[in-house]
Amino acid sequence: MENISETKDNYVVEMLNITKIFPGIIANDDVTIRLRKGEILALLGENGAGKSTLMSVLFGLYQPEKGVIKVRGKEVKINGPLDANALGIGMVHQHFKLVENFTVLQNIVLGLETTKNGFLKMDDARKKVLELSEKYNLRIDPDSKIEDITVGQQQRVEILKMLYRDNEIMIFDEPTAVLTPQEIDELMAIMKNLIKEGKSILFITHKLNEIKAVADRCAVLRRGKYIGTIDVADTSKEEMSEMMVGRKVELTVEKKPANPGKTILEVEGLTVEAGLKGHKKHVVDNVSFKVRAGEIVCIAGIDGNGQTELISAISGIGPMHSGHISINGEDMTHKSIRYKNTHGLSHIPEDRQKYGLVLDYDLAYNTVLQQYFEPQFSKGMFLNTDAIYSYSDELIKNYDIRSGEGSATLTRSMSGGNQQKVIVARENTRPHDILLAVQPTRGLDVGAIEYIHKELIKERDGGKAILLVSLELDEVRNLADRILVIYEGKIVAELDPDKVSNQDIGLYMSGSKHQDVIGEGEDAPSGVMAVKKGGED
Repeated sequence: MENISETKDNYVVEMLNITKIFPGIIANDDVTIRLRKGEILALLGENGAGKSTLMSVLFGLYQPEKGVIKVRGKEVKINGPLDANALGIGMVHQHFKLVENFTVLQNIVLGLETTKNGFLKMDDARKKVLELSEKYNLRIDPDSKIEDITVGQQQRVEILKMLYRDNEIMIFDEPTAVLTPQEIDELMAIMKNLIKEGKSILFITHKLNEIKAVADRCAVLRRGKYIGTIDVADTSKEEMSEMMVGRKVELTVEKKPANPGKTILEVEGLTVEAGLKGHKKHVVDNVSFKVRAGEIVCIAGIDGNGQTELISAISGIGPMHSGHISINGEDMTHKSIRYKNTHGLSHIPEDRQKYGLVLDYDLAYNTVLQQYFEPQFSKGMFLNTDAIYSYSDELIKNYDIRSGEGSATLTRSMSGGNQQKVIVARENTRPHDILLAVQPTRGLDVGAIEYIHKELIKERDGGKAILLVSLELDEVRNLADRILVIYEGKIVAELDPDKVSNQDIGLYMSGSKHQDVIGEGEDAPSGVMAVKKGGED
């Protein structure tokens, strides 16, 4: 571990004795970190440890109660993002700072627009964005609206925004949380290239593999305090996780073989048409499968191959153009979201802020969004606030949800990882038979991931059916009893995680490989392209 008083040679950023306080919590408690020129410094810590807060102080979004920031050896006052940009500091935010009804190009140039006679001049900007997209392999249509592209593509827009501004000091706040394994590999290569060009990177991530892959050093925070900085090459993942959490963490989950029971969720011939007018291709194409009690079925695929639309159709938050959905044998095809929620369905959504939470409600009310009308929490037209807060307090305790003011905390003010814990706690705890879990551990630290994985296994062993959607191959391999690979809206393979390699899963996900069809005509499984039958009762 390095001596924090070492020489300041080649430091491009020094954050010295930074303290930042919010109501009820000291987010950063006398923290000192230093970034060298031309290095990748990882910032590691549990959810709520203060990583994003510290980087928001550097980017000017927050003002510290005390402490000094030096950039290139000179003390600076950063009053806002414009000051940060003027100093060459850019930031890719964990929760995207994008205008949904603007195009990709408009979002990238926002704040740096060129005008002539009162009209926007976008030709030069378009050329630069296309060149950056090609150079850094961040392929994106500049004319697409943000609301029409996937979460992974929105992440690329955030990275392009920073590259467009020619920032020399780059803050990446959980940049890989929504990327596929292939996209993560590409981003790692991009980061290494940026370092070769003389840029310096502060990299917040919970993923120890990523730190080992690209970071030179790693600074660890725990509950707002600085723990130490280590050289990544000389430190194991187990040692890093123990530094971060303060105890040993199991990085793989133990589970006994599944014992599937009756069919809980049945999807037959589900089709979702493309949203673009005149575009005939189906984003979900005649998909059929079953999920039984006591098993975890994982939908694996590269982002943008229909997973989002499939789950949206099943849950009811998105359209379904044909097909049937049943839960416990009851036809749910045309039932409301509330009916599904009160008749066996729980859902951890892909976008926690858009579909999972009401950010301007406090934590307690977010724990009962699907149950507030039940007798336990209301009487007539009036909510039973005491019961709601008591229920919320229990979830906070059971799931280690960290917040400044407990159940009264405004949800918007919480860290992304703790927001995710609220949703997981709510959906796991309320009555259900089938859980749709979409990226359930996205943005969580290894300690929280360990806990959520154990909870999902406990749910499975308790007879619940779980349909998991994950872009993390390690998570897929750890949790799935069956893997259904989706490619271009079709299920192209059903795999046994114990009998297939990551490389093979990747080939199926990319469409380079598919299984042989068993049966022809009426014997072939409906809606399945070259896939073995499986999961039948």
